[in-house]
Order: sequence, then structure tokens, then C-alpha cells
Amino acid sequence: MPTLSTALAGLQDGAGAAVAVATRMARAFVAERERWILWLPVALGLGIGVYFELAVEPQLGFAALAPVAALLLAFAARRRAGVFALAAGVLAAALGFAAAKLHTDWAKAPVLAERLGPVTVKGRILEAEPTHKGMRLVIRLASAGNLAADKQPLRVRLTLHNVESGYTAGDEIAVRAILLPPPPPAAPGAYDFQRQAYFLRMGAVGYALEEPEITRAAGESGFSFSEWLERLRQRITERIVASLPSPTGALAAAQITGHRNTIPPEVMSAWQDSGLAHLIAISGMNIGIVAGLVFFAVRALLALIPWLALRISTKKWAAVAAMIVALVYVAISGASVPTQRAYLMFAVVMGGVLIDREALSMRLVAWAAVAILLAAPEGLLGPSFQMSFAAVVALIACYERWAARKPEPEPPGAARRWLRGFAALALTSLVAGLATAPFGMYSFNRFTVYGLAANMIAVPVTDLWVMPWALVAMLLMPFGLEAWPLAAMGWGVDLVHAVARTVAGWPGAVVPTTVMPGAGLLAFALGGLWLAIWQRRWRWLGAPVMLASLLSMLLVRPPDLLVSGDGRTIAARAADGTLFIASPDARGFVADTWWKRDGAAGFKPWPQNGASADGRLRCDAIGCIYAIGAARVAIVRDPAALAEDCRATLVLATALTRSGCGNTRVIDRRSLLTRGAHAVWLDGRTPAVIDDRTERGERPWVSYPWMDTKERPARRGQTARRE
Repeated sequence: MPTLSTALAGLQDGAGAAVAVATRMARAFVAERERWILWLPVALGLGIGVYFELAVEPQLGFAALAPVAALLLAFAARRRAGVFALAAGVLAAALGFAAAKLHTDWAKAPVLAERLGPVTVKGRILEAEPTHKGMRLVIRLASAGNLAADKQPLRVRLTLHNVESGYTAGDEIAVRAILLPPPPPAAPGAYDFQRQAYFLRMGAVGYALEEPEITRAAGESGFSFSEWLERLRQRITERIVASLPSPTGALAAAQITGHRNTIPPEVMSAWQDSGLAHLIAISGMNIGIVAGLVFFAVRALLALIPWLALRISTKKWAAVAAMIVALVYVAISGASVPTQRAYLMFAVVMGGVLIDREALSMRLVAWAAVAILLAAPEGLLGPSFQMSFAAVVALIACYERWAARKPEPEPPGAARRWLRGFAALALTSLVAGLATAPFGMYSFNRFTVYGLAANMIAVPVTDLWVMPWALVAMLLMPFGLEAWPLAAMGWGVDLVHAVARTVAGWPGAVVPTTVMPGAGLLAFALGGLWLAIWQRRWRWLGAPVMLASLLSMLLVRPPDLLVSGDGRTIAARAADGTLFIASPDARGFVADTWWKRDGAAGFKPWPQNGASADGRLRCDAIGCIYAIGAARVAIVRDPAALAEDCRATLVLATALTRSGCGNTRVIDRRSLLTRGAHAVWLDGRTPAVIDDRTERGERPWVSYPWMDTKERPARRGQTARRE
């Protein structure tokens, strides 16, 4: 039996080892002081993330005082480099928190409280985008029936069915329509459209019941550059779609103007399943291709004029031309947040060329991230920001490691050079795919298996054929000569589409994934940044963190019962892991969201009378009983059955309001209307229930019909959740 002295000696040895490790890490931290600045956007993002994770809205005074306190802390630690760096990180986090709060307050606008209509909606079209079934309009609302001015949304998105054209930005219209509040998430923790609509200042969505009447045509009430640009984009899309057959025209238009809603769903699904969707989502790759073509073309043309080539820096003039053309491309593509971010990153790279600095440096990417986060803090939560920066950071980190190696001689022979080029392309696709895969799994619950194979063919075709002809078509379109370059572009688009269909049809092309915890995604991001930013051996500490974050999905236990916010869709888990579903539309938006978040395990029809094969679900004319072990959930159809059903562990009565059941919890119509979708875990006699309002907290973008403002949602953690 070990003595006390032996135990104390063991503790001393352990403490000594820990001190030695901490000392080595501190020395490595100081030795890499030139890389400290790269953690600035990381700290900024952490502050933004903390703001959006709060369950209650913080006061503006607190958000303003936090940076001041952090600044005083940094000033006090200014004489100690390591401590000062940490204090500067706290300051950056405080600034990110404050920026998110200020942007939230700025974006505040009225939101429709409940369904409205049919009413006459009047307004001015801000955006008009064709879809594969009609058009989608974003209008600045002037009036909506008798809705009071102070409750009138600033912007409304309207869907027009079976209307392919005839409306454009700047038109003032009047139309009979149904307006609805922006819908809440389909399940606790699912995609939050309300938050996205809030920051777009869009207070309602809806659909037209008839063709709108144009009360004043575009241009009759003055010139607006933004409206003129939207009209230009729409005309370009229409001319491309008219010149090429479907779906080639829709795919070509998506790569030029960014209008993707004209692409048929089955075509979009094939591109997503093959890992090629990034080719039609205008981002850094598209802008880089166009700008690169202009850069090399201008530089080559200037080199043909010896008098100029000897007197100017052709490289810098080409960089300026590329920046201008890329800016025009961003404007034509809609200047969405992803394209603005991509252009900013490209402009930073070209700025490095103008000042004779390394074009692809991690420092320039860090400053681009800082600018983007300060301009639009909510973008941090979107997959576009996450995936684009993950790919860029991973690629630059690999480039830095490769550049640090001893240079190898150029391989002799054209064949070997081509082989090296394809190897570089494969490595680029592999690194970018691995870096972005967890973010895609978190947001879309899917992993594309054969993306590398598809990209090996599709990316060279897009780089060397599709985008060059797209650039030629745009240059010739003002003269009406775009038909033949668009036809050539269409050949390349058809080839890429054939690759997408083929790869998507391979067995196991897509692996559905279950819900990934937010903490797991954060751990993967921080582990990846640790691996990419640091350059000494301690960077490899990030690798096990990344691996552990992926394993976090195994810790998530999916709910046993799901109820939509309107109570019309219910799902109960079968013994084999699939879901019994009761829904008016078995593949509607809510059911489809549940199916994806559940790892596409599958749905089974809800038994209307009788018992399911596993015996968990039994139904009759007045209701159903769902049982797992000792836990029983009564699903009430007839109010007469409520008295007997109150003896269950949980009562679900979606058609009733305020149905008392003593100590038994009841999820009724009022619960759903005021707290949204519910998820239930059954364990013994105590159910764990979480609702959407508790999950998202009391934030400016969270709203429900008949929401009781006196009722405050519980803070996260007060309602049990199983992960």
C-alpha cells in the first residue's frame, strides 16, 4: 500500500511536469509573437459569438462599457508583452460584442405580428428575381390594408406563382396578397430564418393571390442607382436564360448574376450531392477566376507594347484593372454579403501586389476578416462566412508550410508538369474539402463523399472554359453579340452538369449526418485555427481537438418526440431510430428539416388506428399513446379523453388551450403559439422538454403570434436538454 510520502512525491512529479509543459508553451507563445496579430479576428469573432449566444438582450450601456474596461486592462498590462497580448484579445472580444449589439439595434424594424390578409399590398419593388415557378419580389412596403403605420414592416418578400416576368426593380405595384410573419425555426436549434430576416430588415413574407398591378413604372419617380443595377441584373439573367436551354441557362445565369432560384430543385440537388454547389454560389473562386483572367490578359497586352512595358509596372496596372472588373462583377452578381466578403479578400490580395507585399499571407486574410466582422457581425453565424474563411485559411496554411520547404527543381517534360499541376489541384480540393466539411455537416447535415473526384473534372472546366466564355459574353452583351460565347459557355456548363449528375448517382455519394453540437463546431474551428496559425510543433495540439470535436456528434441523443410550432406536424421515434410522422405534407418544409437533422433515418406512416410494429405507438379514434419504458405520452385528439390521459407522463393536446392536468405537463395550443416547436426526450418518468423560445432566448428577432410579453423564457440550462 503506497505511503503518504510516496503519494506526495507523485503529486510533486506531476506538478513539476505540468509546470514544465506550461513553461515550454509560454516560451513558444513568446517566440511566435509575430503571429499574435492573426488571433485578432478570432477574438473578435468570439465576442460576437458570445453576444448571439445570450438568452436575453444585453443593455447598450454594458456593451459600450465592456470595451472601455478591456482597454484599461490592456493599458495596465502594456509593459508585459504576453499579458498585453491576452488583454488585447479581451479588448477585441469586447469590441466584437459591442459591434454585434450596435448592428442589432440599427437593424431593428417593425415585424408583422400575425397572419394578415387577403389585403391590398402597395409598395415599390427593390428586388425582382425569377424562379423556376414564377418570381420573388422584395418590396419596400407603402401600405398593407388597414395596418397601422407604426406596425407596418419596412420590407416584405412576396412570391408570385406562374408569373415569369413583367416586373422589375423600381416598379410601384398594388396586389392582393397574404402576409405572414417570418417563420420561426422548424425545431429547437434549427435554421433561424427570423434572425436572417431581422438583419435584412424584412418584417413579413407572403404570396400574391393575383398578378400585381403596376401603378407607376420604373424610372417615372426619379433615378436610383441600386434599382437600375437590379434591373440590369434581371435583364442579363433573362437574356442568358432565353439564349440557352433549361437547365443550362439557369446554371449559366447563376454563375454570372447570382440568380439561382431559376435552377430546378432536382438539378440543384445533383450539384449539392456531388460537391459542386460552390461553383454556382458566387464567391472567392468565381471572382478570382474572372479577376485572374483580366489580370493576365491586361499584363500580356501591356507587355506587347515595349515603350509602356519599360516605363510602368505592368503587374500593378493589371492588378488595378482586375480590381475594377471584379468590382463590376460583384455589382452584377447582386453584391450579397458573401460576394462582398470575397471581393474584399481579393482586393486585399491585389493591394498586396500594389505595395509589393506577399499576396497570399495569413495577415492580409486576418485583416479582411476583421473588416467583414465589424461591418456585418451576424455573418459569423452563416455557413458562407464559415466555409469560405475555413477554406482560405487552410489553403494558406498549407502554402506557408510548402513554401518553407527546400525548393524542388522544376520537373522536366510537359507531362510531368501537367501531372504536378493536377496533383496541386487535387491537394487544393482535398484541403478545402476537409476544412469546410464540418461546417457543411453542421449547417446542412450532409457530407459529400466523392466531391474530390467531381472537382477534379469540374474545376478545370470551369476555370479554363466556362468562366472565360462568361467574361467574353458579358463584354459583348451590350452590342447584342452574346449568343455565340454563351453557346460556348453552355457546352462547358453541360459537361459540369453531366459530372454532377453522374457523381451524385454513385452509391453512397452523400452521407447524411445528425446534429452537430455548436460546442463541437467551435472546438473544431479553434483547433483548426491553432493548427493553421502557429508554426512551431505545438501547433499539432490542435489536431486532437479537431478530432474530438467531430466525435461530439456521437454524444447527441436525438429527441423522442417532435412537435411543430403550429401543432400540425408531429413525429415520434420508433424503436429502430426512424420517425413516425403525422403531417398534412409528409415532405413539407418542417418534415424535411426534421428528416435532415435526424440524419435522414427515414419516416414511417403514423398509425391512425391500431399499434405500430414495435408497439411504441398505439392510436384510436380519440388519441394516441406513445410509450418508451415507463414513460407515456398521451396525444389527445378528443377533449373527452383528457381526464384519463392526464395520468400520462406528458400530455400533447395541440388543438386545446390551457388544459389543466394537475402536476402533469401539457403541451397545448397556447404553448406552441407562444413558445414554438417542442422537442421531448423521455427517460423514466421525467420528460426533458425544450422549446424554440427557450433555445433562442428573448432576443429582438424572436417573435411568435399572441406572444405573452409578461412571460419570460427560461435561460439556457434551466430546461433539460440531452446531448
